[in-house]
Amino acid sequence: MSAEITKLLDELSELQAQRDLLELDRKTAVNSVLTPEIRQQLADIDAEFADKGQTVTEKIAALEKEVKGRVTEFGESVKGEYLMAVYSLRTSWDTKRLEGYAAAHPEVLALRKQSVSVSLRKR
Repeated sequence: MSAEITKLLDELSELQAQRDLLELDRKTAVNSVLTPEIRQQLADIDAEFADKGQTVTEKIAALEKEVKGRVTEFGESVKGEYLMAVYSLRTSWDTKRLEGYAAAHPEVLALRKQSVSVSLRKR
């Protein structure tokens, strides 16, 4: 089974590389038809919008921080017209110590819930 998953991961990696190469080829093709004047105009536009975008990004980050802080204090989820701030309280345990305790008190294992999640990362 591991070999099958490895094969799938390698296939996925190859497709991602193909996608990245296609994007590079597209950018190269676009750049090949741009005159130096148009490239400069595009650079000017990018610079203009980068500043505006940075300002908005900073305001978003500050407002997100404020909303999260207030919802944490409030202790409940809050719905806006288009967004929702979801409050969730997570509890964690010292797994090693709890498993040691469970060795002497196996009945506590009936309370344990385990979940699995898989994330894909580049190596």
